[in-house]
Amino acid sequence: MSCCAEKIEIPRAVRVTCILNGAAGGALQVREKLADLFAQAYAGVHIVEANDSSDVSALARKAVAENSTLVLAAGGDGTINAVAASLISTDAVLGVLPLGTFNHFARDLNIPPGLEAAVANIFHGEVAHVDVGEVNGRIFLNNSSVGFYPGLVREREAHQRRGHSKCVAFAKGAIFIFKRYSPLTVRTKLDEATTLPPSTPFVFVGNNRYQIAGLHIGERISLDGGTLWVCQAPHSGRGKLLRLALQALLGRSNPRELVILETSEFWVRPKAKTLRVANDGEVHRMDTPLHYRCLPRALRVIVPSRAGAVVGPGAPD
Repeated sequence: MSCCAEKIEIPRAVRVTCILNGAAGGALQVREKLADLFAQAYAGVHIVEANDSSDVSALARKAVAENSTLVLAAGGDGTINAVAASLISTDAVLGVLPLGTFNHFARDLNIPPGLEAAVANIFHGEVAHVDVGEVNGRIFLNNSSVGFYPGLVREREAHQRRGHSKCVAFAKGAIFIFKRYSPLTVRTKLDEATTLPPSTPFVFVGNNRYQIAGLHIGERISLDGGTLWVCQAPHSGRGKLLRLALQALLGRSNPRELVILETSEFWVRPKAKTLRVANDGEVHRMDTPLHYRCLPRALRVIVPSRAGAVVGPGAPD
């Protein structure tokens, strides 16, 4: 990921808050490990646990109100999103400790997945200014979508609550959604001259451009391009939709089968008064129309130093 960055220095007097997703398995062990790693880094970090996304948001707002210069999000993309939403356009800096299943935001920032290396990055990295996507006042760091995907997320979560693993729940949810698939009718207007086809299985909006083919499918090479990446599939039957999904999974997508555009702001106007929207994997029901816009370089986040990787919290600057 390429972006402009500045060297970070964290004096001991700076207040640092770490918000840990306590709902994740093994939270107690993770908290103990974090406390040990922070002690090795000679940093006094205040660790707090959150039970759900609303709790994460409340704790992040409290951290900003108490003048925490650095707020760490320890969890998956949903946790990181909830923390970041409270830091937008403030002087606080986001630190990412990726503990989720996919960790898309951390991956695209080249933040190391191991807890020890991620903590080291906090204290030896650089501050980058990255873009944030927004729809009707809610932010997304990775992507937002309407259509069949929010329903798939809802079904997957329902199966997980019944005790299924995430992969099994995803497969069951996908079967359920494909059986009941019907196209979404929307008016996606980018500007006075550009309106996308009205019938589609989904509208996918990326915070900057996504790779949709090859070995790096699903990755972004830049998070500060100042654009939203809008991808929409033409209306198709269940068979073609399944084929498109499998091609994307295998890294063999054909861009010519999709409508792809870049813009900084646009509107989605469906027939329904409300619509389920998935932001970074979290589903919300929103009033329509949906107003999407890019907030350029609105979030300050610590990324690995360009001078080289750091292998442990006690590594020298």
